[in-house]
Amino acid sequence: MRAVIAEDSVLLRVGLVKVLEMGGFQVVAEVGDAPALLAAVEQHRPELALVDVRMPPAFTDEGVRAALEIRRSRPGTAVVLLSQYVEERYAADLLSADTSGVGYLLKQRVADVTEFVETVRRVAGGGTALDPQVVAQLLLRRSSDPLERLTPRERDVLALMAEGHSNTGIAGALTVGESAVAKHINNIFAKLDLPAADTGHRRVLAVLRFLGTSRA
Repeated sequence: MRAVIAEDSVLLRVGLVKVLEMGGFQVVAEVGDAPALLAAVEQHRPELALVDVRMPPAFTDEGVRAALEIRRSRPGTAVVLLSQYVEERYAADLLSADTSGVGYLLKQRVADVTEFVETVRRVAGGGTALDPQVVAQLLLRRSSDPLERLTPRERDVLALMAEGHSNTGIAGALTVGESAVAKHINNIFAKLDLPAADTGHRRVLAVLRFLGTSRA
């Protein structure tokens, strides 16, 4: 699977290249700014773009805007945003456009190479992954919305859904059976007043509601 890396820190960029190559990815380009990222994606048409949120020249949201452009022009390209700090609005911006093949991780997660590679591979395969710290901050800032209808355990399940875990993964994390997880998820759908649809689509809507995006 081909990947492009956009990171202005040379040391981190070299480390990311090695980590991805160890994980079986072919890094076809490594760049240090958003224009070079867009050019590399256009040239190589990778399956994955690993993008720093803040890059030259202003070090604000260049990476996010480039990621959104990639998703518009090549929606089949998976995008993982890397950030130094928790800035959950960037995750919401990216997910509001499309929810398949999107990730938002803190750079410190790269230290756990196995977990990082597994997460990136999941996103590259069409999944969604949010850093647990982003999820925790989202939970803290919710005060008066339909999420208050959820029980603490249902909120735990929804948080793990937002991180990109499958029912099996949620069951393992919470040490419960998959049937219990399925029951909690059905309760979440009902309490969030999500329309009847296929389960996969309602999972996406539930995560969007959790993020507070307009499509939820």
